[in-house]
Amino acid sequence: MAKTYSISDLAQEFDITTRTIRFYESEGLLSPRREGQKRIYGERERVLLKLILRGKRLGFSLSESKELFELYDPATGNRTQLKRLLEKIEEKRAILTQQLTDIKLMQSELDDAEQRCREALQELDTP
Repeated sequence: MAKTYSISDLAQEFDITTRTIRFYESEGLLSPRREGQKRIYGERERVLLKLILRGKRLGFSLSESKELFELYDPATGNRTQLKRLLEKIEEKRAILTQQLTDIKLMQSELDDAEQRCREALQELDTP
């Protein structure tokens, strides 16, 4: 018999709230089966949840993750999904590179402002 998980099991395993899991379900990212009001999650949902959280850490929005999940097609070797993932990775890398450049520029500007302030204070302290 296939292993199943409760919403509490998954919340505890991934250190997130049950509310977060229900939100992902409402967004169409997870589809547990139901027994009355009880949600029953299988290995597929567990893996999807793991991928959603990994995607978030990598900067992917939920809609981007959903798009990638919908492209899953083992019959084609997931070629379309993999190509789209590579495009997304390139986009994220370009954004991070620009942010890093901006941060370095800001650090340099702060260093310059700090130096000017220190020099001005030194001039004020010199009799």
